[in-house]
Amino acid sequence: MGDLGAISLWMALALAAYSAVGSVAGKLRGSTALVDSAQAAMYATVVVLFVSTLSLVVSFIARDFEIAYVARHSDLAMPDRFTWVAFYAGNEGSLLYIAMVLSVMAAVAVWRAPERVRDALPYTTGVLMLVLTFFLAVMAFMANPFDKLPFVPPDGEGINPLLTHFGMFFHPPALMAGLVGISVPFAFALGGLLARKTGDEWVDPGRVWGIITWALLASGLLLGSWWAYTILGWGGYWFWDPVENAAFMPWLALTAFIHSIMVQKRRGMFRMWNIALINVAFALALYGMFMNRGGSVPSVHSFGESDLGWIFLMFLGVGLIVPFIIFFWRYPLLKSAQNLDSMLSREAAFLVNNLLLLAIAFVTLWGTVYPLISELTSGEQITVARPFYDQVNGPLMLGLVFLMGVGPMLPWRRANWASVRRALTVPAAVAALTVAALLALGIVKPFAVAGFGLAAFVAAGILMEWYRGVRARHRNSQENYAVAFLHLIWANRPRYGGYVVHLAVIMVALGIVGTAFFNTQKDVVLSPGETAIIEDYEIRYLGTTQAVFGNRTEFISSVEVYRDGELLDTISPNRAFYPSFNMASTRAAIRSTPVEDFYVVPSENLSNGDAGLRVLVNPLIWWMWVAGPVMILGTVIALWPEPSRVPARAPARAPAAASA
Repeated sequence: MGDLGAISLWMALALAAYSAVGSVAGKLRGSTALVDSAQAAMYATVVVLFVSTLSLVVSFIARDFEIAYVARHSDLAMPDRFTWVAFYAGNEGSLLYIAMVLSVMAAVAVWRAPERVRDALPYTTGVLMLVLTFFLAVMAFMANPFDKLPFVPPDGEGINPLLTHFGMFFHPPALMAGLVGISVPFAFALGGLLARKTGDEWVDPGRVWGIITWALLASGLLLGSWWAYTILGWGGYWFWDPVENAAFMPWLALTAFIHSIMVQKRRGMFRMWNIALINVAFALALYGMFMNRGGSVPSVHSFGESDLGWIFLMFLGVGLIVPFIIFFWRYPLLKSAQNLDSMLSREAAFLVNNLLLLAIAFVTLWGTVYPLISELTSGEQITVARPFYDQVNGPLMLGLVFLMGVGPMLPWRRANWASVRRALTVPAAVAALTVAALLALGIVKPFAVAGFGLAAFVAAGILMEWYRGVRARHRNSQENYAVAFLHLIWANRPRYGGYVVHLAVIMVALGIVGTAFFNTQKDVVLSPGETAIIEDYEIRYLGTTQAVFGNRTEFISSVEVYRDGELLDTISPNRAFYPSFNMASTRAAIRSTPVEDFYVVPSENLSNGDAGLRVLVNPLIWWMWVAGPVMILGTVIALWPEPSRVPARAPARAPAAASA
């Protein structure tokens, strides 16, 4: 299987390179046969890479330790269900996964491309296959997942214990697919520029693939936060780590892009701006891959032993400079069909929204690279910690939430202050009542009160829009309210799917504000039978049992949780030690409700039976995890295709009428 995988990898490299060159050459020479041949090679790449991927998966299942990658990331004790996680646990396998995903996305994107982009499609194919050729060449020459050891070890080194978590089945694949998936809308934009199709031809596929990759990145970020929250034992979910930031920044740029592309689709505006945005998003995605492959700023997420950083840095430079050269080359052809009529309009709100998103991305990028800049200029590496990001990005994010509530309420083209007041009266009243209630309850932290007030403002605006639409349908067609609600959403899926996604963002905001300003933490050391109090809760430590498995020793603690003298639950946090890795991993025990999480994680198990426990109360964080499915639902609604309409056939005319 290793030989089959290696041969398939080289075949994929040859096919992708031929497709990249053949597509562009065929277009320039006017050779339809060459273009079709290059496109067929692109489709064949999917099949060949599937064989290569399957070969590596089978090698993991068979524990073929002759293959170096299999030996480094699995052992005989690893359950087969973690084969998928082990597959992308290191550089070589993750690159193969990225190549496989990109080949599938490229094939589907070209296959389903609308007729309007057919003239530019060879250039789009060439760009996609050029990016794929880069990943395949890196694997073939520098990080081949099928390289063999000179001898066959009796056992492998094993999978990293921190990866043996349910979230790892989805978090890394979603992030990697999202990062490389940005290549698809980028390729449609660049292909249009190269083909001199500088109008709105590429907008529909750009919007669809922009939303798909946005949802993948958002899902990956949320799943990564959940993984950190449940297994790392520190009680948090976001650390502003350089690689976390590197995935967050292209998501911000894509968020700006999918809002801005709607303006171009609706009004023919922001043509130059959208090309620049997708170029920035692509460059930030390449930066994210560079950071994960051993970038210059240390990170707990990067592949520490990787020597691929320099080649990805070079690719980042090319991916940043060349697209903008093409952009400025075609700049005179990118004039928008419409101008901005008024700053009091939905288009203007989207533009300000874009600027805020890019400002957050720039602040995050500056904080990420500043340690490197400080080291180059002063010889001393200064680490940028969480307070910097919170203090600078926090107000920008509040402004973003405010615009998220105001923007959809504004009409296209131009609004007047009277109509704006009418649209915002109810949401503003709900926000004011929320702020007053919080102050009456003794909650006076300014940013927390502002965050909750803005969340109420946005949610009230969305609910008012739904209420007005449902009421109108009920009056006009006598539908009951439930049916009217479903028909309302179905009638304008992009708009109302976007509203559902906005509600998911509000849920995330509730979790962030609740944990950032109102969480409580207490570290205790308890003997069996002892109790401790944290806020309204009381815990009783019952004891710890020890269990030895093949590759680890687990210490499972039992803790009773009381409130007002009533037993709520008995929870079991555990701590496992892996001798082969000389490391420990923890699994928090979490009692979760929509109001707050009660979170217990073991920090130390003493020989006399005592246990060190970290106990946290995290308000509202439950809403952050619920936001993920809600966000996916909104994305599916927004992307659900319109039913195909068959034009009505004209009735046949009578001969006399026809002659007349």
